[in-house]
Amino acid sequence: MSFYDYSVPAPKGEEVSMKNFEGKVVLVVNTATGCGFTPHYKDLEDMYEKYHEQGLEIVDVPCNQFAGQTPGTDDEIHEFCTLKYNTKFPQMKKSDVNGENELPLYTFLKSQKGFEGFGMSPKALAMAAFLKTIDKDYKNNPAIKWNFTKFVIDREGNVVARFEPTADMKKVEECVVSLL
Repeated sequence: MSFYDYSVPAPKGEEVSMKNFEGKVVLVVNTATGCGFTPHYKDLEDMYEKYHEQGLEIVDVPCNQFAGQTPGTDDEIHEFCTLKYNTKFPQMKKSDVNGENELPLYTFLKSQKGFEGFGMSPKALAMAAFLKTIDKDYKNNPAIKWNFTKFVIDREGNVVARFEPTADMKKVEECVVSLL
C-alpha cells in the first residue's frame, strides 16, 4: 500500500482520501491545543501560507493521547486554532495515532519512518528523560512519542522524513522547500 491508499476522517465524519494530495508535498502532523509545542501551529500556518500555492498541503490530526492535551471537541479545537493561530489548513477529526484504535495512515507512516531520536537540544534532552519514565524502551519502537510529530511526504507519495516535536521548525521548512 502507498500513502495515497489511506484516508483520514474529517470532523463531520466524511473520509478525506490522501489521493486528494497526489502531486503535492504533504506534511502530516498530530497536534494538540494545550501542549508546550502548541505554538508550532504558528510555524505550520506560516509555512502553509508561504508554500501552499507551490504545492504544500498540511494534514492536521488532533490527538488526545499525550497527557490529555487535546480535551475539546473537534469544533472547539478548530475554533481555538483559527482564533489563536489563524490556521487555514484543514483539520481532521480528533484521532488516535498509537495503539489499537490508531489511524491506519499512522500505522503506515510509522512503518516507513521510525523513531530516530530527539536530538541534543535542552528540550530534546528533557523530552528523552520524561519519556524514559513512561516507556523505558521508547527508543526502540516506532510509536509516536508526543504531540507535533511531523511526517513529510514527497510529490510521489514517499515518506521522506519524520521530525519529532523537538526538531527545529526551520529544519522542517527546509525539508519541505527542498521537495517543492
